[in-house]
Amino acid sequence: MKNFQIHIVVNSDTYLRDPNMSELGRKIVSESIEMIDELGFELFTFRKLGKKIESPECSIYRYFESKHMLLVYLTYWYWSWVEYKLVFAATNLNSTEEKLTKAIKVLTEPPKKDNSPPHINEFLLHRIVMKEGAKTYHVKGVKEGNQKGYFEVYKRIVQRLSDFVLDINPKFEFPHMLISTIIEGAHQQRYFAEHIPSLTDVGEGKDNITTFYTNLVFKVIEE
Repeated sequence: MKNFQIHIVVNSDTYLRDPNMSELGRKIVSESIEMIDELGFELFTFRKLGKKIESPECSIYRYFESKHMLLVYLTYWYWSWVEYKLVFAATNLNSTEEKLTKAIKVLTEPPKKDNSPPHINEFLLHRIVMKEGAKTYHVKGVKEGNQKGYFEVYKRIVQRLSDFVLDINPKFEFPHMLISTIIEGAHQQRYFAEHIPSLTDVGEGKDNITTFYTNLVFKVIEE
């Protein structure tokens, strides 16, 4: 995946002007990722971002109507990137069990920066989604956002893995609940491992989170 550029298409309802189509837009996205990761979403403002990129605050509002919509854009981009990785990882795998195992690994392991595209730091973006992603749907206007397709990629990912689960066990009653729990739980465990380690069982040099959720999924669906 490092030898060519990945083109991610983001729902046009998440922005006013496509930031990927201009140098300023790409700089807004790139620097906002750095700042949100550093400051947290609450302390991040367009005023601070404008000062950092040496551009008027109003120029940022030409791309995004609010910092909430910027977060929606970033989250949408992240899940589109994850979806690409899931499709890539399943290539040439034959059994559904192999595909599900690989998919769980993609969803639960920490990503690495791969410079594709160069203005997106996927590692920092993963940390933002892990810490702040729920704020895109824990809002009053979540139903309207859902209707506009803000969460369509995330839902496709859940559906993709749910189909794997049902292919293994067609009688399993809770595939969507299981997969969404795995995704959100893995983010929570990564966060605990970084900030409150006594709440998790992550070992030094071991990817216990991936192992735990892989074992959990197969034990639950095979019962």
